[in-house]
Amino acid sequence: MITTVNPADIAPTFGHYSHGVEFALPKRMLKTSGQLAVDMQKNIPESAFSQATLIFENLEKILISSKMKRENIIHLAAYVTERSYMQEYMRARDNYFQGLSQFPASTLIIVSGFTKPEFKVEIELTAISN
Repeated sequence: MITTVNPADIAPTFGHYSHGVEFALPKRMLKTSGQLAVDMQKNIPESAFSQATLIFENLEKILISSKMKRENIIHLAAYVTERSYMQEYMRARDNYFQGLSQFPASTLIIVSGFTKPEFKVEIELTAISN
């Protein structure tokens, strides 16, 4: 149902993501809002890595609620507030996708900020399923 597209005649990706993802029109699609790192007690972790890890945990719960799993993700969009946070985000992303043989398409953008200055990372996803 999902096929990654990584042509051998273009430069490889910079990490664990695919250049493109091909899929047949899905019966079900999940598109999340951008998720920020807030736990149930409204705590915000300090580091970009901890924020990204919490966000991926919350995205996993959204997927499960939709009866989907990480293999159903076709695209991630992530936003960080400083270039120095890119590596921490990518480490959390790589941990989240560890063990998968195919990776979603991915976009990472540096932004000037979010609704609270404590937020360093925001992530949204698109997933499909039968």
